[in-house]
Parts: sequence; C-alpha cells; structure tokens
Amino acid sequence: MPHTPRIRQVETLLEALPYIRRFAGKTVVIKYGGNAMANEELKRAFAHDVVLLRTVGIQPVVVHGGGPQIDRMLSALGIQPSFVRGLRVTDPETMRIVEMVLAGQVNGEIVTTINSAGGRAVGCSGKDGGLIAARRRERPDGGDLGQVGEVVSVDPGVLRVLEESGFIPVVAPVGASHAGESLNINADTAAGKIAEALRAEKLLLLTDVEGIQDERGRLLPSLAAEDAARLIEAGVVTGGMIPKVECCLEALSGGVNKVHIVDGRIPHAVLLELFTDHGVGTEIVREGARPRTPRRSGPRPSEETA
Repeated sequence: MPHTPRIRQVETLLEALPYIRRFAGKTVVIKYGGNAMANEELKRAFAHDVVLLRTVGIQPVVVHGGGPQIDRMLSALGIQPSFVRGLRVTDPETMRIVEMVLAGQVNGEIVTTINSAGGRAVGCSGKDGGLIAARRRERPDGGDLGQVGEVVSVDPGVLRVLEESGFIPVVAPVGASHAGESLNINADTAAGKIAEALRAEKLLLLTDVEGIQDERGRLLPSLAAEDAARLIEAGVVTGGMIPKVECCLEALSGGVNKVHIVDGRIPHAVLLELFTDHGVGTEIVREGARPRTPRRSGPRPSEETA
C-alpha cells in the first residue's frame, strides 16, 4: 500500500501515542528562550506545542528567558551589558530593566501567544506566591555580580494551583531575597529548580544549537550525566552552555527523570523531542538509565516534517 500523506499523518500519530500515554498527568518544565522567542513562526509553533501538551493531559510549565530583549533595552538606554560565565552582572539600574522586560513585556507576550493558540496561560514571576526564594550569588573570583540570584528554595504551591485549574503557568525568572531584594536568576537554573520542586517527568531547555557536541563538533543524541560533567571539565562545553548543562545535572540529581537540551530553531521542537523516537537535541540521563533510540541517518527532523 503506498504511503500517502494521510497515511503518514496517521503513522505520526501512532508514533506519538505511547509517549502521550506515558506522560499523561505528568509535569514537563520547558525553558523557553533563544531564537524560538524571536522568530514569529517559531513562536506560534511553540505556543501550539504547549497547548497540545495540555490538551492531551500533560502539564507544561514554561520558564522563559529574555536576554536579547534585555540587551536591546539596555542598548537603547546606553548601558553596556557585562557577563561572567554566562551570568549577567546586574547593578540596580540593570535590575530594574531586567524585571520590567522579563516580568512585564516578555511574560505578557508569551501568555498572549499561548492564549491565542487556544490555551489558558497565566503569567507570574518567581516573586509571586513566594515561588522562588533567592540570595545573592557570589562570583568564583570573589567579585560582585550585583543583583544576580541563586535559588535557595522553590515553593511550587502557586504552580500546583494553576495546573490543577487547567492553566499553563508562564514564569519569569525573577526571585526575591529574604529582605525583599529583587534578584535576576539565570532562566536555565530557575527552570531546573522549578522542575525539581515539581518532581517533573522532564526538563527541556530550548537553545539555538543542535544540542551538546563532542570535541569534534558532533552532536551527542544521548549522554550519561557523568559524561556531561566530564565535557565541562575538559573544556568541551563552554560559555553559556555551561550553566545549561550544570542545571541539567542538578535537576537529575534532584529527582527529575530526564533532561533534554533541544534545538529550538526547529519548528515544533518540543513535540518532536517528546513524541518521536529520535528527538531533536541531546538527552541527558542518569548513569545506567536506558538512552533513547539512536538517531537514524538521513535528513534533520525539520526536513522530514516539512
């Protein structure tokens, strides 16, 4: 029987079915950032992915970044950004801009896009409902990062209430110290800690790269946590990828089942990673856990599903 387009559509649904059954009723935390937040087609595709997850009984929680939007605002105000190991140095003026852009502009735009796709999204920041308690983070060299926070604890109560009421939480990574000081938290780290607190089935980090690469620049579809740590030590994983991999390792040790660094430049990357055998990024698993099916040779998933 020839594989007509309609039959291929049915086969795609059948491939997704066991994953839908496996993850139904479970929480998936998605860190949303990079080009997926800048390209209009990718923004719409992401919104539809999240709505579909909720429709089939999976509970998505979106934690977003907003670095490019913050940089544009800083540039317009004549402020030069500064980074240390992928972390933004945040003085009081920068913190005011970070909170305005993340918890205001960016969060509202994501909520609107998801709701326009048929979802029921609600925006919040880590300061709402005592979600994220944080303290100032110290630089490895003893220098001052300013109002950059590290997570002390996460109280997921507000997220549980939203999930149980059928809403999709959208979280801006701004926390508060015990003294009430606003703190800028790395979005990857915030997503990882929220995933731990929710005992999430999966944590997905959307990026602008294929995934984790080896020393020869080859994509690693599946990777044991111990091997990922060694890649950092060996200097293979560098720059902004370091906090991403570190938060993945912490999430695994904190109880998250699996973590994924996903190529967010591919339309519907979330669904491709969750509902297909081969994925579109790097899966990091605990030592001894069963990795996913090795990716077959041939075109990239974006070409196969075009």
